[in-house]
Amino acid sequence: MTTFRLTLEYDGANFDGWQVQAAGSRTIQGCLEDAVERVCGQRVRVEGSGRTDAGVHALGQVASLRVESRLDAPALLRALNGVLPADVAVLGAAVAAGDFHARHDACAKLYSYRIWNGATRSPLRAARSHWVAPALDLTAMRAAALNFCGRHDFASLQAAGSDVVQTERTLHRLELAGESRGEIEIQVEGDGFLRHMVRNLTGTLIEVGLGRRAADSIPELLERRDRRLAGPTAPAQGLTLIWVSY
Repeated sequence: MTTFRLTLEYDGANFDGWQVQAAGSRTIQGCLEDAVERVCGQRVRVEGSGRTDAGVHALGQVASLRVESRLDAPALLRALNGVLPADVAVLGAAVAAGDFHARHDACAKLYSYRIWNGATRSPLRAARSHWVAPALDLTAMRAAALNFCGRHDFASLQAAGSDVVQTERTLHRLELAGESRGEIEIQVEGDGFLRHMVRNLTGTLIEVGLGRRAADSIPELLERRDRRLAGPTAPAQGLTLIWVSY
């Protein structure tokens, strides 16, 4: 048995997320496991660094699998790309330590969320950005962002109904690039993320940018640990997993 580490790029628009679900659901994990079975003749579990939601994209998702195969890593990469659908690609493949696990061994991730802040909608940006028509105050959003950095309990930004008990996470970096009335990118780097955390954080920052929430209200929001007090969940299509570090 050989353990492989795969680096993946995918367009999440036509997927029901990463994780295999009920019959009839199209998932990235399911497509990869189908591809491995076709190439290696075995049905094995492919583990991802995280379970991206339906509609979320990835530029550098990492996956691991253990399989009995005569293929080396470059041959496995070519073979998988030969059978995977057009919206998923293996960018890199390498033999890893036998106990390597893409999720358990991850120590940090970087996500990017893109906003189109033009006064009119942009058809060419629609698949990768969230359109916010009113002008956003980036100065206020950047001031609010500083309050999210560091070690905090992020229960207020966790999806309702989640069963995760330990909700403390560390955000190493939260930066906003771009300009009002143009393209805006939010980059969030942390040691781990709760379900919908980046999208809920983005929705909260947008409220600050629209003047609906004060920049200095974030510490109280985090302290209250109540999802109902945070902003709305930003749409999935603006979110991309950029890289995972180990």
